[in-house]
Amino acid sequence: MKVLTLALMFSLPVLPLAPKKPLPQPAAQLAKHAKGGRWYFAESGHAVYCYGPVMTVPRANGGLQKVATFCRDGSPMVPLKE
Repeated sequence: MKVLTLALMFSLPVLPLAPKKPLPQPAAQLAKHAKGGRWYFAESGHAVYCYGPVMTVPRANGGLQKVATFCRDGSPMVPLKE
């Protein structure tokens, strides 16, 4: 019985003891872009400060929409007023 228990214990995979490194958060990525942003007029009527490029993305109805990327409020994309 002891041999069977020992064989079972040694056949189990060993988990690493070191904790895994946490994944980088988007806020840390935004901190890299702290310099060189721009103000844009959002479709909602508010001004937003964004660090990334302006992109054109497809809408659900088949049209195209300009969006600003990586904005200060944490939004990855904000639709812009044209």
